[in-house]
Amino acid sequence: MGQQLYYENAYLKSFMCTVISCKPGKNGYDVVLNQTAFYPEGGGQPADTGVLGGVRVTDVHEKDGKIVHKTESPLEVGSLVEGTIDWPRRFDHMQQHTGEHILSGLIHNRFGYNNVGFHMGEEEVTVDFDGILTMEEAEEMETAANEKIYENLPVEIWYPEEEELEALSYRSKKELTGKVRIVRVEGADTCACCGTHVERTGEVGCIKVTSLIRYKGGVRMTMLCGKRAMEDYRRKQRQAFRISNLLSAKISEVAEAAEKLKEENSAKGFQLVGLYRQLFEAWTKEYPQKEGRLLVWKDGLAPVQLREFCTLLAQNGKGSAVLVCSEKEGACQYALGSRDEDMRVLSKELNGRLKGKGGGNPQLAQGTFLASREEVEAAFSEE
Repeated sequence: MGQQLYYENAYLKSFMCTVISCKPGKNGYDVVLNQTAFYPEGGGQPADTGVLGGVRVTDVHEKDGKIVHKTESPLEVGSLVEGTIDWPRRFDHMQQHTGEHILSGLIHNRFGYNNVGFHMGEEEVTVDFDGILTMEEAEEMETAANEKIYENLPVEIWYPEEEELEALSYRSKKELTGKVRIVRVEGADTCACCGTHVERTGEVGCIKVTSLIRYKGGVRMTMLCGKRAMEDYRRKQRQAFRISNLLSAKISEVAEAAEKLKEENSAKGFQLVGLYRQLFEAWTKEYPQKEGRLLVWKDGLAPVQLREFCTLLAQNGKGSAVLVCSEKEGACQYALGSRDEDMRVLSKELNGRLKGKGGGNPQLAQGTFLASREEVEAAFSEE
């Protein structure tokens, strides 16, 4: 497999190595080295990226007992090259992974729940637990986890001997054999893990739970650590300032201001619905009752308003079939209603002739025609 320098020193940013093999692979070249500081994807942690011999490394993974580096260009076999990892990316992963250990361990200690799923994405970390937590309980555990960060405890990593391992109580997602790598934060967590971690908990910076949902009989928690948590706070603070300015309210009072605005808009919405109803009733009176079909153009109406106006016309016998249309951006939104005819049939026929889509029930159909006013009028009069 080659020497795994990332286990010897997770803070190693560059190293020298010899190219053992280089073969064409999917979307680049597969390179194997005699030793590497590039961490391969595994255990929920993404792979390192960086530069190897002046060539971009885009992915690293284990295959057939070897650590394979995906490069954009080939490297000469037998050559001595320098590898440089993307350190900000690596340190971010170390913060996220160590923070996840602390929080998962404390939840396991308090509630007995197991971490049954862990994924470190580009923007957030998700952790699945096999038991139910409330948001209040999650925040309580978040507070306890941050206390461990403030204590700046050492993060211990070692390979116990067989007898020590048998006597050791540790978390693991699966049964393990052979040498087991243990990561421990005193008073928080002891876990079998193959990832990279910070040396002391203070380097995690902070831990923030951002969401909690029910998932497969347990919960899925989303969390952020370190720089990610700070950047998330900044984004949300900027949004809070914008909302505060728009509502002319203090940041601490934006929720109450938003609720008040929602109530006011709801009241205005009910009032507007009533006014439109009166308008549609007045328009309906302008049309005489008749047996033939009626086509009405009323631009500026929303789909729900088209539907309401069309229904009023049909119910009041203004035509055996009523088509109300509103032109918008080269298309025609429509509502089609009747008291006697099946509008599903008529809508299907018109959609076929007018490049339309939509449907409904026997009394009312609704959709859009990709046709001009003249084409709509001609097709409806010919049906």
